[in-house]
Amino acid sequence: MSESPFQTEPNPRDQAPQFVLPLVVRVEKTAPPARTDALETAARAVLVLLGDERSVGDGEWAQVMLDWQDARIRKVVRRARGAEWRRAGELPGITLTGKSAEVRVFPPVPLDGWPKELAKLQVSGTDLDDPEPPTEAEAGTVVLWMSPDVDMSAGKAMAQAGHGAQLAWWELSDEERTAWREAGFPLAVRTAEPGRWRELTASGLPLVRDAGFTEIAPGSCTVVAEHPALRAR
Repeated sequence: MSESPFQTEPNPRDQAPQFVLPLVVRVEKTAPPARTDALETAARAVLVLLGDERSVGDGEWAQVMLDWQDARIRKVVRRARGAEWRRAGELPGITLTGKSAEVRVFPPVPLDGWPKELAKLQVSGTDLDDPEPPTEAEAGTVVLWMSPDVDMSAGKAMAQAGHGAQLAWWELSDEERTAWREAGFPLAVRTAEPGRWRELTASGLPLVRDAGFTEIAPGSCTVVAEHPALRAR
């Protein structure tokens, strides 16, 4: 993966067929999820999909996962409620449940070939809030640090958290991946203080630079993935 799927400059990935990873978050009018829990659940959903036996080897999703990862890495989060959510749940995919959030992740689809059940769902309207400020992440926890400088909707931030989790996954050894998966992919998503953010972006840890397809400027640094195994190196 020498050519980053997130860098803004043209590279050979642009010549490959383009795919997108759909994620759908359940947002009921009377019980929307907390923002941080939605971000964490989305990141875990991406990791569960990457580690699923159907996504590797001779698995039924393996080829489309390879095709997606050989091109630009796109993730799009849409929202659903009621019957929309139930219909989305009938498509092949994996549903992850957090403390208050439910997120379903689907195998990648062609950029212009979304299933009709997902294509009709709204991208806007994912402006979620945290009822209470998130607590400090416990020592030794995998933390996906969000930039304090980039303002994003919850849907966009969920996609960025997924990007950060995926970059960390790629950097880990097989043994480290197995340990993380068997533990249930524990992680936290937190916004870094400005001084801490400057340290993180210069640390050599996996850093997401958004391609700028939606909401934010190309090249914006959005997430640093701090996995203890990567920090130890």
